[in-house]
Amino acid sequence: MPEHLIGLLLGTEEDWPTAFEALTDRVSPFSHRGETHVLRTERILNEPFRLRYEPRYSLVIDRLAWWYHLPREWLKKIALMDDVYLLNSPFTFQAMEKHAAYCATMRLGFRVPETWLLPHKLPPSGGQWAAATARFEEVASRYNAPFELDEIAAQIGYPLFMKPFDGGQWVGVTRIEDGDALRARYDESGERLMHLQAAVEDFDVFVRSLSIGAETMAMWYEPDRPLHDRYQIRHDFLSSQLGFEVVTFSRLVNALFRWEFNSSETIVKDGVMHPIDFANASPDVALTSLHYYFPWAISALLKWSAFCLATGRPSRPLDQDTRRYFEVGDRADLGYEQKVAEYRRLADSYFQVEEYDDFCASSLAHVDELLLEYVEGPEFDDLLVHTVVSTFPPHEHEHFTAHYRGLLGSWARDRRSAVAE
Repeated sequence: MPEHLIGLLLGTEEDWPTAFEALTDRVSPFSHRGETHVLRTERILNEPFRLRYEPRYSLVIDRLAWWYHLPREWLKKIALMDDVYLLNSPFTFQAMEKHAAYCATMRLGFRVPETWLLPHKLPPSGGQWAAATARFEEVASRYNAPFELDEIAAQIGYPLFMKPFDGGQWVGVTRIEDGDALRARYDESGERLMHLQAAVEDFDVFVRSLSIGAETMAMWYEPDRPLHDRYQIRHDFLSSQLGFEVVTFSRLVNALFRWEFNSSETIVKDGVMHPIDFANASPDVALTSLHYYFPWAISALLKWSAFCLATGRPSRPLDQDTRRYFEVGDRADLGYEQKVAEYRRLADSYFQVEEYDDFCASSLAHVDELLLEYVEGPEFDDLLVHTVVSTFPPHEHEHFTAHYRGLLGSWARDRRSAVAE
């Protein structure tokens, strides 16, 4: 009876790990091809480690290594030396930031808005950069070409966005309407490398897609609303072709960079998809953000982890094989839709979508009912109340408890209706 220990590498979040642990306890053990598999979970502690030690984990879900070096280097060790399956690859997560993602997807033919990378306003300073900073002025005087911000902005057109080339959580992102604001924001950027990117105005819909392994959920997203109200519950808001394109893009990015737990943002205007942000391999999965979609995310994370472990799916954090994708993107004889179709075939093959669907139907058919029972039960309600109390000020506790109970109750009713059909 194989036992698989799933390690959770966490920051401060409590909601999704608690739900994941609860669902795992209900699902395990399960049977696959006549063999019984046991899943266990454990929250990982950050501590000194001997490079030759053998980890107990079979799979690690990473939510911390983007921010801290110690767990990132630990993940690299257990990937390189022990073949532990990782969600996500710390190698590409570190190297393939938003800038690299823009470059790769532009080459693949996607309609990323016009984007420029600016030199940093101030040289990096302190720490490892101290010696380099001392030489910066001399190097800059020899080799840094002068440039005019206004000329670059004129080529892009206003309004535009300035945002960090490697940022996250919307930190440092500003909308710029004119030259005065552009110069002020650039001066404030200091040591950060910044992109300038054209805005897509008067769009039809802003889509945020959350991809977990072989599954993708495309959601109507309104970024100007408060965090708890950005994901709107709307179904079938994309045409079949646009839905195919949005899901393909999100899954393609993950296959290309070896990410398996990532979100992407695309804007649709006049029936055309424009990807704007898709290197978010530590995506928002908070109950207070996702609400209605939260149970799906926990279920997909559990199912994908179980699939990888029970089928012995190999972890390939370094074997990107990008040439296969670029060969399609470089072909002049293929139109855009033909390329998208081929990208979907490649991405679905990488994520073994057909095998995954068969696995879920044959070995995890009981998960959906177990999830429903959990979400409708007192244990999940306790988690919901605790999350609200720890997130919102006291005078809003009653309001948001009722708010989220309503949203999750709506999800449960919709799921039961779908099962009845």
